[in-house]
Amino acid sequence: MTGGFTIGVLAKNEGLATETLRYYERQGLIAPSRRSASNYRLYDITAVRRLRFIRRAQALGFSLAEIGELLSLHQQPDMDMGEVKALAQSRIAVIEAKIADLQRMKTGLTALSAQCPGHGKTAECPILSALLEEIH
Repeated sequence: MTGGFTIGVLAKNEGLATETLRYYERQGLIAPSRRSASNYRLYDITAVRRLRFIRRAQALGFSLAEIGELLSLHQQPDMDMGEVKALAQSRIAVIEAKIADLQRMKTGLTALSAQCPGHGKTAECPILSALLEEIH
């Protein structure tokens, strides 16, 4: 690739919307390598690699702010990797809290579902009754 990709081509190749790429650019996550003679932003292989990094990090649950930190740390190869591990451990703690919340929701919904016979009038539905219950 000698000329670079326009934002539209890059977006299509990576399965993203052009607005997503523009947002990433505003956030400082990617940058064009240069401008064309007609002033189009052109992206090189570095942008492609960064986009793939971003998508893999998002798949692991990292926020865009955290991804920015990870990319910054990546650009400093002599830094201690402790900061990277700390970010990963922080993300693990957030995921564990979400899992605990989901488990609590599942337990509550399972208990309500077990009380519902699944037939009859909605006026007698224990799930709806529990949701309408006044808190004292």
